Amino acid sequence: MTRAQPAGALERVAETVLPTRWGTFRTLGFERQTETAIVLMLGDPARGTPLVRIHSQCFTGDVFHSLRCDCGEQLDLAMRAIAEEGCGILIYEQQEGRGIGLMAKLRAYALQDDGLDTIAANHALGFAADCRDFRLPAAILKDLGIRRVRLLSNNPEKARALTTAGILVVEQLPCEASPNPHARRYLQVKKERMGHTLRLV
Repeated sequence: MTRAQPAGALERVAETVLPTRWGTFRTLGFERQTETAIVLMLGDPARGTPLVRIHSQCFTGDVFHSLRCDCGEQLDLAMRAIAEEGCGILIYEQQEGRGIGLMAKLRAYALQDDGLDTIAANHALGFAADCRDFRLPAAILKDLGIRRVRLLSNNPEKARALTTAGILVVEQLPCEASPNPHARRYLQVKKERMGHTLRLV
């Protein structure tokens, strides 16, 4: 299955404030056709080169704190880093399970229980290793007037997507959680086969 080709105009559909344990964030909702994303901003990111985290929704990791992945911990690390700096942007986009959706992700988990790694499980279900498309976050950053970022990510594809869209990634900073036994194989595949910059120590 190939990646979706998003098109159409980006629309800012809502703006509010969201008090969190890390601080009170200005919160924006964006839509583009069937794509949606929530943006949490602290301070005035347009005045410098802000910390930016592009975080793909992970219901199992972010909500239930699953140990099969590092997503929930990465979200926590990013929110804390932005709060400590007093300025930054988190783009939370609905691309569950590397873009295959929640139910397909659970089916992939079942295949992983039988011995397949994350890439082989996706392929067995007819999906690419990673079906995500990061053009929506790039469009959002442009809408916000952001042209230079310090990217909180271990994923080189996110940096490439922003660069291709004309956004300068001044620095790519690690967003690495300590591995646990349940997630170690998952993280090894990300490092060895997908090029993620992970130390795994």
